[in-house]
Order: sequence, then C-alpha cells, then structure tokens
Amino acid sequence: MRSSPARGISTVWTTDWVMHSARSALAAVASLSLAKLLKMPEAYWAAITTIVVMQSSLGAALPTSIERFAGTALGCALGAAVASFLRPDGLVYGGGIFALGLICAGLRLDRSAYRFAGLTFTLVVLLTRPGGPVVVALHRFVEVSIGIAVGLAMTALWPEREPTPP
Repeated sequence: MRSSPARGISTVWTTDWVMHSARSALAAVASLSLAKLLKMPEAYWAAITTIVVMQSSLGAALPTSIERFAGTALGCALGAAVASFLRPDGLVYGGGIFALGLICAGLRLDRSAYRFAGLTFTLVVLLTRPGGPVVVALHRFVEVSIGIAVGLAMTALWPEREPTPP
C-alpha cells in the first residue's frame, strides 16, 4: 500500500519543524541585528554562529558553546599576534594551526574548540582589513560572542521540545 503524497507532506510540516525553524530564524535575526547595531563589519558571523548554536538543546549547546568561545578566543589571540609580527606564508600559517592544536590539547579543550580556533586563526591571519589583524581579531571575537550569547539565550528562553515521531 502506497502512502499518498499529501500524507508525506503533512508529516514533513510537523509542529516540531515549524517551531524549530521559527526559533532559529528569530535568533539569527536577533544576533544579526545586534551585531549591526554594534557596527560590526562582518555581522553575518553573529548570525552564522547563532544558527550553529541553535541546532542543539541547551544541555548540549552550553558545553559546546563554551568550547567554541574558548577556541574563538585562542584563534583571535594567536592570529592577531602572528599576523602582527610575521608574514602569513604557508609555513607560518601551518605552524599556527599546528600550535593551536597543541594549545587546545594542553588546555584539555575538545576538537570543537580546536575547529573554532583554526577557523578564527585562518580569518585573522589571511584576511587583510583596515585596522590590521588586531582589529580583525577583536571584531571576529565580538561577532562570534554575540552569536553564541543570542543562541544560548534563545535556547534557554524558548526551549525546544523533543521531536514527536511522524
């Protein structure tokens, strides 16, 4: 017995999906708006980070967000230092990524922190923007921090229910 196409559509548009989509959209717009209000040059990073955070429940999102925050801070700090004093050629860039892995391991951070550290380091070292690498690092840190904070706040204020089976 084949199910009708209408039945398939009704199982896709469950309340769970509608609510998750509404939460994610509201949080992404809120973080983007806040970053723009603060005149962040790449405000979209706040929205991207919020969308990543919103894909978990608060219990799962909080520990991962702490790791993301720590990784972003490490990537900003090392990236600003490296880009301020060294030319970012392949050896310097690769050495920085390697060093971040060792630092994350030494601090007992997980690979989520290392992933965010590497991404942030890459952006800070390889992007040339007015104001130099320290300004790029500070902007990136603020943008990601806004995204994490808004995502966590939305997850706490409007918790997601466990999905109902179709």
